[in-house]
Amino acid sequence: MIICLIFGAASAQSITFLRIGTGSTAGTYYPIGTLIASVISNPPGSRPCEAGGSCGVPGLIATAQTTHGSVSNIHGVANGSFDTALAQSDMVAAAYKGQGIFHKNDPVTSIRVIANLYPEDIHLVVRKGANIESVGDLKGKRVSIDVPGSGTRENAQQILKAYGLSIKDIDAVTADPDKAVTLMLTDSLDAFFFVAGYPVTAVSELADAGKIDLLPIEGEVAEKFLSEHPYYSDSEIPAETYRDLGSVPTLAVTTQWIVNAGMPEELVYEMTRALWHPENRHLLDRGHEKGKLILPETALKGVSTPIHPGAERYYREIGVLTD
Repeated sequence: MIICLIFGAASAQSITFLRIGTGSTAGTYYPIGTLIASVISNPPGSRPCEAGGSCGVPGLIATAQTTHGSVSNIHGVANGSFDTALAQSDMVAAAYKGQGIFHKNDPVTSIRVIANLYPEDIHLVVRKGANIESVGDLKGKRVSIDVPGSGTRENAQQILKAYGLSIKDIDAVTADPDKAVTLMLTDSLDAFFFVAGYPVTAVSELADAGKIDLLPIEGEVAEKFLSEHPYYSDSEIPAETYRDLGSVPTLAVTTQWIVNAGMPEELVYEMTRALWHPENRHLLDRGHEKGKLILPETALKGVSTPIHPGAERYYREIGVLTD
């Protein structure tokens, strides 16, 4: 976070520059992070909110930055590389408790939540002609589990384990979604995992080219997995979300907007207020399909990590938090 003063004819105005860690441009985090940046920003010289101008935080200029995803974003918020970021709910909880992929390090107790945002579905994308009809068929296939630092990579390993597979059982490929698309288009990859809120650009591109199917994750194995992993839920990717693909049952986590505990309470309060300002509703609804699901009534759903005091103050004011 960078704060500077701009001197005008009458007085100096404080400007705060804020970095939001997101993900790949082929996923959902980057467009949603860009959307949030536009909602909370209110650069000097903007028209007043009541006059149809910006209803963000006065003097705040937020920008979205591409990253490797949830794990990198959590570490980035903790070490100051990012002021705030988006991350999967299961990764946030694991980091705060020092569990899962974070078990070898100290718990990341400096992270706080501003809001739960929207569901992220597990896309298990398979190339047509690769003879993959079930998760078990991934054995021996060229499968991308994403890159180190992504939540998808951890989720992929959990799903594989649930179906009795490990990384050693597949020809594991380390590729971000952009690279995975290129590899699929050239028949150099058989499948890839991608956890993101639909519709996803990477998947849409491949579906438009008639190259892929989506593999369902359901049945007894999925039910057992859900009972052992409470941060997941049943979900479904609706028919025609992607061209010529029917509805696909799968699993989902949620996206959370996180920040460092050390960020000033007043700034986080104003950011939270801006996110839920009634005049910003149309920006969320029109900015992205998942923006319609970013709602104050679900802002604290499934949140087990502490809420930042600034956000907590706002939620108490509007009655979302009453305890």
